[in-house]
Amino acid sequence: MKQVRVGVFGLLGSGNLGNDGSLEAVLGHLRRTRPEAVVDALCGGPEVVTARYGIPATRLHWYRGEYRTASRAGAIAGKGLGKLVDAVRTAAWVRRHDVVIVPGMGVLEATLPLRPWGFPYALFLLCASGRVLGTKVALVGVGAAPIGSRPTRALVRWSARLAAHRSYRDTLSRDAMRAMGVDTTRDAVHPDLAFALPAPPAGEGRGPGLVCVGVMDFHGGDDDRARAGEIHRRYLDGTTRFVRTLVEEGRPVRLLTGDACDARVVEAVLDAVDSPLVTAAETTSLTDLMREAAAADTVVATRYHNLVCALRAGTPTLALSYAAKSDALMSRMGLEAYCHPAREVDAGRLLEQFRELEKRSAELRRTLAERNRAVSEQLNHQFAALTSALFPATDRPHAPQESS
Repeated sequence: MKQVRVGVFGLLGSGNLGNDGSLEAVLGHLRRTRPEAVVDALCGGPEVVTARYGIPATRLHWYRGEYRTASRAGAIAGKGLGKLVDAVRTAAWVRRHDVVIVPGMGVLEATLPLRPWGFPYALFLLCASGRVLGTKVALVGVGAAPIGSRPTRALVRWSARLAAHRSYRDTLSRDAMRAMGVDTTRDAVHPDLAFALPAPPAGEGRGPGLVCVGVMDFHGGDDDRARAGEIHRRYLDGTTRFVRTLVEEGRPVRLLTGDACDARVVEAVLDAVDSPLVTAAETTSLTDLMREAAAADTVVATRYHNLVCALRAGTPTLALSYAAKSDALMSRMGLEAYCHPAREVDAGRLLEQFRELEKRSAELRRTLAERNRAVSEQLNHQFAALTSALFPATDRPHAPQESS
């Protein structure tokens, strides 16, 4: 059997649990269907990826201060030199592989603050290297959105055009790429890769009436930089008021995060509410998040993959939505009525929506069970199509049926 060299690429192991969950789903598929594949990563947190997933990993950027603001001449020079070095490093890494997979993630969007010469440039180097060197680069189940910044939009557009395979996690993503001038005729839409992770068993609640609240260090998107502080204050104030009201009613609240940077919001809420009824979960994976969500009566969450985990767990969920992708996900799962704008959190209105959600809890749990079955089937099709597109049929072993 021919040995296949597969690379995985992205901001993996960097503290974002959603990104790592997408990687875990793809690795699970490869291990079931291509056990002979030799897999390694070019990623943001190579030590974490190697320790957690058991694959060799290389640091994405040569310059270690890539994502820190450069104000001194030495740092600016280091960043500039790093762009040149990364072009060579990326091409050398791509050359060693038959296939490179970018697993999920919002790599074609700028719904959170993003500089063009950071990850968009890294993705462009990857896709351009793949095209020049004959290595297939696959953007699998990725997110995309309209981008205001012209440099970022250009890098994203060319990355997508140069990729050998593209699929998206929702129709809005495909429409956004089409609007940017990418031919999406052959591009498929499938549910988010994280839905391929095993759903947790129905767990016993940590206490009667438990509500999980997923918080986020939210400052708006790439186009909101001028009012980022105002957006953050309003989000934090509305979320804190909501949690305080639940506590005053005697409800236990469990705070969830999805990225390391969210810890500062957890601390702010704990300090402001100051009640033993409010606790913070310690999670290191999407599986941990799903278990927390499965133990709750209800979830209210902001970060996209907090929503994915709650919905995958089958728990009635209310989204503090900061981008169209959240609204699309909630609609796919039959909860489109339960979205609230993260930029303008109104604690009173949020409580009204929350109480309505709880009244329909039994009905919504049945809806989520049905939608999760359909999503699992759709992901099986996605993985089958991915295998056919990336790996030659002549050397492919018999692939076992994907399980959900």
